[in-house]
Amino acid sequence: MEQRITYFLQKDMTEMYFPNIRITDIVEVLILTFLIYQLMIWVKNTKAWMLMKGILVLAVFILVAAIFQMHTILFLAKNAVTVMATAAVVVFQPELRRALEKLGEKSVLSSMVPFDTTKDRTRFSEQTIDSIVEASYSMGRVKTGALIVVEQAIRLTEYESTGIRLDCLVSKQVLEQIFEHNTPLHDGAIIVRGDRIVSATCYLPLSDNMGLSKDLGTRHRAAVGMSEVSDALIITVSEETGAVSIAQGGRLMRDVTEPELRASLKQIQNRKVDNSKWHNLRKGRQKNENKTVK
Repeated sequence: MEQRITYFLQKDMTEMYFPNIRITDIVEVLILTFLIYQLMIWVKNTKAWMLMKGILVLAVFILVAAIFQMHTILFLAKNAVTVMATAAVVVFQPELRRALEKLGEKSVLSSMVPFDTTKDRTRFSEQTIDSIVEASYSMGRVKTGALIVVEQAIRLTEYESTGIRLDCLVSKQVLEQIFEHNTPLHDGAIIVRGDRIVSATCYLPLSDNMGLSKDLGTRHRAAVGMSEVSDALIITVSEETGAVSIAQGGRLMRDVTEPELRASLKQIQNRKVDNSKWHNLRKGRQKNENKTVK
């Protein structure tokens, strides 16, 4: 009996397949896992999620047609695959562009390929930070609306060209004068590149995020929209309440304090920006969507 059991065990062991796992196989699995995870996060955080739901419903409909052998529907679905793939690229074009931009922003890539070795490590000086913070809360006290775009890695040339070109140092007095009521440059946004204001009265894209509060006005929707298509930090001052808000990465943090605004500018002051710091800054602060902000 024991010999028979031993025989069967030896036979099963010899017939079992043990794959030859290499280091490259493990690395490949990790890369695929990371890419799939990033794809899921990207789909969830964009309007692509709603479109993906529609695609899933369509896929279920085609599956039902296949089960019940509905040949006409299957024929149409088979011949429409190429058209649908092309349509998906067109529909998801803004999200695909932003995903590639985010991939280029990763610190891993910048550490391996030092594109900015010839540039300064800092984007702007402490004086620029002081000027922006002081001007924002000074305008907030008198309820002067403002929209300030602080450029980071992604150049905002296409939005810069929609306004009036400037070339002046950032200062509290200049910012207050630009956004003063009934002045030629008060309408629209300004773009700050380094220590200089490069353009004023710029038009920014409005966000179509349906999750934003209905209380938000055009200025704040433009700030969120700009943060969705770039890595810029956008500062808004409400004309109605005087509250200062920050938009970055498609998210809006409303009614921030002066230390929080200063901390946000400090975080993007260096070339290598840790996005987790922005997440930690937002952590513990819930967006008060019941406030009316214009």
